[in-house]
Amino acid sequence: LRYLERAPRDFVTFEYVMLAGVNDEAHHARELAELVRSVPCKFNLIPFNPFPGTEFHTSSRARIAAFRQLLSDAGLVTTIRKTRGDEIDAACGQLAGQVLDRTKRRLATRIAPAVAH
Repeated sequence: LRYLERAPRDFVTFEYVMLAGVNDEAHHARELAELVRSVPCKFNLIPFNPFPGTEFHTSSRARIAAFRQLLSDAGLVTTIRKTRGDEIDAACGQLAGQVLDRTKRRLATRIAPAVAH
């Protein structure tokens, strides 16, 4: 609530990443609604964008829609974020991270021979 004293808006937006079997059950939605009962807020539900090596999975569309409905029924403004770029690992900065990793590897291969001489 202290945030709201200085916030540019009169509500808080929660970005909630939906992880299959981790935080997408009906009881999670009810717990969230209770937790923010006195906080003016809205929720953006974000389908998880899986990436190589992760143990997490995306919640089904039906599960996300049901979760949204539970939050909406509790009086919370709730939207479902459209996924974009997941087929190329571009969502949420993953593409930028891959570019940075490739750049670091390229620099390392250039620096290593120079240091050896």
